[in-house]
Amino acid sequence: MAVDEEPEPPADPEQVLASYRWRLDPEDLREVVDDPEELRTVRQRLTDKLASALDNRSRARLLSLRAVASRVLGDLDDALDDGRMALTYAEATGELRRVALAQARLAHVLRWRGDFTEADRLFAEANSAELPDRLRAALHEHAARSCYDQGRLMEACHHFERALDLRGEGDAELLARVRIGLDAVAARAAERGFGPYPRGWDEVLDRDRSPVPARDGGQGLWGYADAAGDMVVPARYTEAQPFSDGLAWVRGPESDRWSLIGLTGEVVVGPTYLAAQPFSDGLAWVVRDDSGWLAVNTTGEVAVPPGFGDVRPFRKGVAAVRREGWGAVDAAGQIVVPTRYHGFHTRLADGRYVDGFTDEGLAVVDLAGRKGVVDRTGQVIVAPAHPALLIHPVAFLATNGIGRWGALDRRGAPLIDPVFSHPNDVITQIESLLTDTTPLL
Repeated sequence: MAVDEEPEPPADPEQVLASYRWRLDPEDLREVVDDPEELRTVRQRLTDKLASALDNRSRARLLSLRAVASRVLGDLDDALDDGRMALTYAEATGELRRVALAQARLAHVLRWRGDFTEADRLFAEANSAELPDRLRAALHEHAARSCYDQGRLMEACHHFERALDLRGEGDAELLARVRIGLDAVAARAAERGFGPYPRGWDEVLDRDRSPVPARDGGQGLWGYADAAGDMVVPARYTEAQPFSDGLAWVRGPESDRWSLIGLTGEVVVGPTYLAAQPFSDGLAWVVRDDSGWLAVNTTGEVAVPPGFGDVRPFRKGVAAVRREGWGAVDAAGQIVVPTRYHGFHTRLADGRYVDGFTDEGLAVVDLAGRKGVVDRTGQVIVAPAHPALLIHPVAFLATNGIGRWGALDRRGAPLIDPVFSHPNDVITQIESLLTDTTPLL
């Protein structure tokens, strides 16, 4: 008697979406689905997976992927609801890459709805230099399409070019999509022109363009000038720092102490401090006397008591500080990383140096010449055991005792054996291991 074979389980909807290659409409640069019913089935399976997903990471991922499916199917209200909820869950994880993906997928929905101001802001916020190049290239590509919709064709070209700079070499699919985009730009420009002059990040993010320090040639004193070069704060200071968070530290000729002023020159805090650093995250480090550095908020109130011999700016609520050794404090003055390290030496795999913690909340610490990694909560992710260590967007590059490079994963576990003579060779190996060769936005 024949035994019926069990049917194969349905394909995982996330894998189906990851392998899907959308067709791009050459006129409106929107993805086209050839089989809407198949995509509706995928969306339903994502819904089924959501029913058992309880952690923030899973819910952020599944909701934002369902937003992608709904967007392409034209169900933009559903896509918007899912996109916003996905971003809430992603932000709760504190993971830079997860937040960036949720921001980008929400921005794409907003672009299709014609909500360009918020879409462009989210694309800009998501595009951190600490992300993998393939994701940054995708962000620029989609920001270009948003600019295309708005008739900002020069700006669209700039984004397309940046995408190619990041990932053009050897990425045939990106090259093909960008070629379609540039052809569409050329056709539209021939009809209507290239549109407004490209915006900078400050304009896209709606940041105030604060006055900048400017010197009065006659008196040799400093004031502040606007973008047109007109003095908006009179030149009456011996020293003047740039504005940050709408505030600037200045020192007048009559005092050796720094004062704090607002954008129009109004005094917020009178001459009080022997040394002062610019504001970041709403806090500034200052020195009042020999008790060491302390932090004040934007009204001049003490937020972190004195007692530190050296400090670094606050970043995402945490700052590196030195007492008996280097550690870190939060915005309330609580020690979150014990002051036991000999230094913070946070370098990224692309060669850049970060003063303290990365946007993702990671820092490379030094203990007796050996490097490790801690996060902003003080958790030791990689024990200080490596002569050199670099932070990669998805891994850590580290050397062994004979100078050979390998990699650890983001939990500090071995990922690639230390057999390479140069970190770039390790990066190539990491790229080959990544599964999101085409980030789904």
